[in-house]
Amino acid sequence: MRVLGVDPGLTRCGVGVVEGVPGRPCTLVAYYVVYTDPGDDLALRLLHLDRSLTDLVAEHRPDAVAVERVFSQHNVRTVMGTAQASGIAVLAGARAGLPVQTYTPSEVKAAVTGSGQADKAQMTAMVTRLLRLDAPPKPADAADALALAICHVWRGGTRSKLAEAAERVRRGGPR
Repeated sequence: MRVLGVDPGLTRCGVGVVEGVPGRPCTLVAYYVVYTDPGDDLALRLLHLDRSLTDLVAEHRPDAVAVERVFSQHNVRTVMGTAQASGIAVLAGARAGLPVQTYTPSEVKAAVTGSGQADKAQMTAMVTRLLRLDAPPKPADAADALALAICHVWRGGTRSKLAEAAERVRRGGPR
């Protein structure tokens, strides 16, 4: 399974692509950070992000897109930009006809490090180790996007299989 992970942000949006199967180490395909200028008009920033994510989905042809779910922050301005970038990422996946799954930061931390309370340094160290990289991916937005993609490979496949089985049972079909 190839997954494109997105750590949404309006100024810096991390994008990571990995391949793998649940329970096995993933392989790095690529990672990027899409930047927008805070001085530009909001509409132009969102358009740049949309075009960039659409191009990356077309280039890498993932099987799924994983996006960090926006969580409450004290800075309303920051959370608004993150939410807008998140919507663009979800849209890019949906427009390509791909399944899109969102994960909270705690879900990603737990999947990648074993602890939902892991800090940025622990996350980056585990992403580096799990993908067998010579150096940590930089900036942190890229490492976070790769963590999202790893999380989806390991948890998303299982989640969708459980949902499919539940749907078959609901319809009275074989389990």
